[in-house]
Amino acid sequence: MPSIHRAVPALRRLRLANTAFQQPAFVTLQAAARPAYQIRYQHAEAQQEAAPTTSASSADHAPQDQPDRPQSKIKPTAESYPNLKRDSRFKEVTAEDVKFFKELLGSESAIIDGVNQDASEDLEAFNADWMRKYRGQTKVVLKPESTEQVSKIMKYCNDNLLAVNPQGGNTGLVGGSVPVFDEIVINLGRMNKIHSFDEVSGILVADAGVILQQADDHAAKSGHIFPLDLGAKGSCQIGGNVATNAGGLRLIRYGSMHGNILGLEAVLPDGTIMDDLSKLRKNNTGYDLKQLFIGGEGTIGIITKISILCPQRSPAVNVAYFGLESYEKVQQAFREAKKQLSEILSAFELMDKQSQQLYHRATGNKLPLQNEHPFYCLIETSGSNTDHDSEKLNTFLEHVMGEEIVSDGVVAENETQVQNLWACREGISEAGQHFGGVYKYDLSIPLPQLYDLVNETRERFQNNGLMGDTEDFPVLDVIGYGHMGDSNLHLNIATRRYDKEVEKAIEPWVYEWVAKRNGSISAEHGLGLAKKEFIGYSRSETMIRLMKQIKGLYDPNGIMNPYKYI
Repeated sequence: MPSIHRAVPALRRLRLANTAFQQPAFVTLQAAARPAYQIRYQHAEAQQEAAPTTSASSADHAPQDQPDRPQSKIKPTAESYPNLKRDSRFKEVTAEDVKFFKELLGSESAIIDGVNQDASEDLEAFNADWMRKYRGQTKVVLKPESTEQVSKIMKYCNDNLLAVNPQGGNTGLVGGSVPVFDEIVINLGRMNKIHSFDEVSGILVADAGVILQQADDHAAKSGHIFPLDLGAKGSCQIGGNVATNAGGLRLIRYGSMHGNILGLEAVLPDGTIMDDLSKLRKNNTGYDLKQLFIGGEGTIGIITKISILCPQRSPAVNVAYFGLESYEKVQQAFREAKKQLSEILSAFELMDKQSQQLYHRATGNKLPLQNEHPFYCLIETSGSNTDHDSEKLNTFLEHVMGEEIVSDGVVAENETQVQNLWACREGISEAGQHFGGVYKYDLSIPLPQLYDLVNETRERFQNNGLMGDTEDFPVLDVIGYGHMGDSNLHLNIATRRYDKEVEKAIEPWVYEWVAKRNGSISAEHGLGLAKKEFIGYSRSETMIRLMKQIKGLYDPNGIMNPYKYI
């Protein structure tokens, strides 16, 4: 630990360099006016409505909020993947099938019928993914409101060999949430009831169609927090979150879905209702079958209800945004954050210079720091004792500034500034596709080698003539950001347009690169259609064979979300 005399000059640099950044009240750490050991930060208090404890943007990432690129211009997935052929076993939907579904659901609003009439406009939002990359050809969308209705739908479809595509909020990034051909879309948006919440244990039981933001708001009323936070929390559904084993921003603190889900209810392809909606943290009686559905991407059944453990919400929150001069410094800062912030560290996010430049260019928002730095990190702490947390944060700041690990930075003073700082991280995803399109790679890589992939990818496109400053070049830039705490890199190739030459240049090279370093080709986004053919880079032949056996056991007719996953 450096002496306070050494730390004070360094802490003078921890300031708001750009006073015009959103709000003028960021903490300006002027050591001459207030010594580092006297600094106390204001904290976001727990609210009845959920103040995001990781404070991430809850912007609705629905397709209509994305760049103005009409869905009619999206190339059908079947054309983009000409090697994919419709399974001849599957029956096409007929008027008789639609009649059955209408009688079952009993409401005109519960079905979109494109068989008996032209419903192309109504079907568009269910056929196209929000990235504007994948587009299916479904003619029927079903919106059940109960598990029993889902069961009857599935039994009918299985008996008649009608392929189905389960769908939640349709915010996925790998083409798993939209059909490839004419699969029937079963959308769970009407199954949106919260059934119970135990204020003592923090256990929430809810339908799969509940919006993540609504689940978090409900938990917040009792001082708890939903253990998942995503930029798409305003539109994604918790059933889809479980089906894709979503990771998000809170994993470093609260762990994954596999650990937080206590039980679930699901409907199997033959209509069987699997009732495993346990509310027990300990239940050591036989195979833990629910784990097969967490991350199963709707390939062996449709999740209809979940039981999940919600931790206590932290009333004291700090967010800091730093500039660093190298990836080595980023690793040092992360190591010190784990050591000194320990139990109150709730997020440690990495952003490179290119990602912040792209965010600024796409949104026009000013960045927190006036000078540019090769790397930036966003740190959040969440705890129950304001004085205790402030003391730990002060100690951390003194050390990383005094040791010149961190070059410059700002600390939020109020909730508005907390949200503004988080926007610099959460806004990257949308900014990446603002200028046309984006190829997203969600990868797990050992930390020492994590950013090497970004450098090599950028160099690859600089050398192959696909990246440049004019419209002649499809690639605009290569950016890297992600969750340092989870060794999870988001490698994004921002493009002016989707181009098969770009895809050929990056795949399978990127997966080969990851495999050589014993990483994973999908950290949190899943496999879907985009990564189905590349699973062998992360899983052995034995593991893939066992997965296919499980798929064959639960779904012998293969009607569940076909053409994807494995």
